[in-house]
Amino acid sequence: MKATACFLALASLALSAVAQKPNPPRSMAGSGSDWPSYNGDYSGRRFSALDQINASNVKSMTLAWTYDSGGDAIKATPIMVHGVLYVSVPDHAWALDARTGRKLWSWSNHSRGGTHIGNRGMAVYHAWVFLVTPDDYLVSLDALTGKERWRVEIADLKLDFFSTVAPIVIHDHVLVSPSIESTDNRGYLDSYDPVTGKLQWRWYATPAPGAPGSETWPNADAQEHGGGAIWIPGTYDPELNLYYFGTGNPQPVMAGQGRLGANYWANSIVAVNPDTGKMKWFYQTTPHDTHDWDSAETPVLFDALVQGKPRKLVAQANRNGYYFVLDRTNGEHIATAKFVANNWAKGLDSKGRPIPFPEKNPQPAGALVFPSEGGGTNWFPPSMDPETGLFYVRVTRSAAVFYLTNTSPKPEAWGGIDKTVWNGPSSIEALNAVTGETAWEHDTGKGASSGLLTTAGKLLFGGDGSGDAIALEPRTGRTLWHVNLGESMLNGPITYSLDGRQYVLLAAGAKLFAFTLPQ
Repeated sequence: MKATACFLALASLALSAVAQKPNPPRSMAGSGSDWPSYNGDYSGRRFSALDQINASNVKSMTLAWTYDSGGDAIKATPIMVHGVLYVSVPDHAWALDARTGRKLWSWSNHSRGGTHIGNRGMAVYHAWVFLVTPDDYLVSLDALTGKERWRVEIADLKLDFFSTVAPIVIHDHVLVSPSIESTDNRGYLDSYDPVTGKLQWRWYATPAPGAPGSETWPNADAQEHGGGAIWIPGTYDPELNLYYFGTGNPQPVMAGQGRLGANYWANSIVAVNPDTGKMKWFYQTTPHDTHDWDSAETPVLFDALVQGKPRKLVAQANRNGYYFVLDRTNGEHIATAKFVANNWAKGLDSKGRPIPFPEKNPQPAGALVFPSEGGGTNWFPPSMDPETGLFYVRVTRSAAVFYLTNTSPKPEAWGGIDKTVWNGPSSIEALNAVTGETAWEHDTGKGASSGLLTTAGKLLFGGDGSGDAIALEPRTGRTLWHVNLGESMLNGPITYSLDGRQYVLLAAGAKLFAFTLPQ
């Protein structure tokens, strides 16, 4: 009883620190000891300045603790603030002591339904944490107790929306979006007041009838059902006050004959002002997509010299197999490079966008296309190391036959299907961040789907298709450490420091594994 009382007192003190701590700084810089958001900081680089664990001693890492959530596979990136870890799966969340893995509290949702494909994580603001539920609620919890403060409905479950994305907090805005899979709905990004849950603004992924961009759709009905779901949290530049995110494919999926045109702003990298929801610029990576290649992958922010001049850049390794670099102040195209073999485009236009072969659109008799619908990469979080100048991305290789199954002038929902005929090996690929040129690649076998993490300790963490967690040398891709976790990693690794000790936290299946150096 005394031991239990002592533990609860310590837990209360740790969580009270969260309640008393001011809001994270605008930059949410990754140089500290915490991991306060989905990507660790606003840049999306997933680079940590921690270097206690480094290339010279990583082989000495030992397992500090494990935690078994006992349920769904953990696809979320955990966050860590002031000694407390927050992790989630669909309809469940936990707070853990980041030193020991002991549970401080848990929360469960009594779901109305919805697709339970996964949950990408949580967000923190002052003494509160936020997450979404599959049945389309944004929920605010007290960080100290896990008690629910409020919930707001962010989408209509009856229209087959469901929610998976990790919220992002910028200033006094909680940014979040629902998901679309099998129905012709209109994607959007919302901003909510973190105190009250009141909707502040909404940005739609297709333009309103008659608005600029509507000329890329054949009619108002098509654009009002045009898709463009926002699946992955975005990134933020505090100096420009711009939030960057990617949009998904247009609807109906694969059948494009009822939505002729480029279909703005689906399959785009978008920059909006988080205080107003007004779009500053956009860049479409796959005009008139017919292969379900969402452009939802993380836009990564960094500064670099381009032709001898300093530029503020944003880069994305896209599901369509191309790597794009843009000026993040205005969306000006800088570079496009192919990072995985594909056969659907015959070249690039003047703005660096791929020009598709019409015969590679889905056909009633089938069209052989690579990559498959899963793409050359997918949701897997990339990493960018400013010390090497390399952008690291999980690459998947595949081919499929794409069939057009609905040839009517006005198809709905899924108007096509792809049948995978080849699944090749996956790899971790290092690209020159400015040009996209491949520096090296590391074979990770079939089925690998973990995100990536780089650190100032000259380490690159990820997972392979055999259930191994691995640490690579980021300049060469040479293996420095590996351990089998029993199941494949389905999220992004994180690192944090407490009491002078650095930890590397990994998730495989329903379990968390925290590694550190021996004392």
